[in-house]
Amino acid sequence: MSTADSVSPSITYRLSANDRAFINKPFVDDSLLVSKGRSANIANSKTSSAPIGLFDSGIGGLSVYLHLAQQLPAERYIYYADTLHVPYGNRDSQDIEKLTLVAVEWLYQRGCKLIVIACNSASAHGLEAARRHYPNLPIVGLVPALKPAIIASNSGHVAVLATKATLDGTLLNQVITNIAMPNGTQVTKYFDPQLVPWVESGMPETSEVAQRLRQQVQCFAHVGVDYLVLGCTHYPFFKEFLINEIKAQQLAIQVVDSGQAIAARVQSLLAEKNLLAQAKVSVTTHNNERPPLIFYATKHDDKLDRLITRLLGVQTQIQYML
Repeated sequence: MSTADSVSPSITYRLSANDRAFINKPFVDDSLLVSKGRSANIANSKTSSAPIGLFDSGIGGLSVYLHLAQQLPAERYIYYADTLHVPYGNRDSQDIEKLTLVAVEWLYQRGCKLIVIACNSASAHGLEAARRHYPNLPIVGLVPALKPAIIASNSGHVAVLATKATLDGTLLNQVITNIAMPNGTQVTKYFDPQLVPWVESGMPETSEVAQRLRQQVQCFAHVGVDYLVLGCTHYPFFKEFLINEIKAQQLAIQVVDSGQAIAARVQSLLAEKNLLAQAKVSVTTHNNERPPLIFYATKHDDKLDRLITRLLGVQTQIQYML
């Protein structure tokens, strides 16, 4: 088994003075953050009516929210988007870990009963630290859906489309070492640093990024890839674009993401801890009758509002927290 890396030119992210001040400031007393006593009784203090927290560097994690809201429509959700520092994929591990802890602390302070790190880069470099700091708070991280793709592949060659931070992270490479290699499956890693900004800008299909995606799908098919794993929460928003291109070119490639598995994991954890929200008679599976999504962004503007509405649909109720 070999792992091939087909990547765009490497980009080094350089922190501005404002960025460094933000991630290095004492956002919480360290003695409290690491104290087990601070969170020892958190499971007992939470109730089923408490919200689920989601965190991403931008709006990509809304793809996970859509899966959760469909599977668990009675739950309340608070979303933290670190739009001031998006994207995380080009940052180094230490920066990502610090920014992740800021986000988790923010959600913790708002009484979340469970937190989903709906960002592959943050999961790869910040999940373990977050779990150490909050040992009794359920925290769910994301791993690209590589394992099921490996198992389902007939060609023995799958591809992972993700950020550089995710591709270099421990979580993904453990799957390659423990699952792909023993199975004799080749894994091709690919990243384009412009994909997240493309999603954030509304995914114009006439852009150079869209054209590169079309060409890359052809390249994957040419080398025998039969499963394409979307390893960033931004990417499911262009899943339909990829599927349409694959159909148009008559290629034998399946596209998979992790959203469904994450929703199932959250449901399982909440049931295990007896924290599932009790469905009310008035709550149905219709979007406009669900509790509104509470959305917070570290940097907010009108363009962000329009993009969120475009991605989630006009029927989704959103309550912005400024």
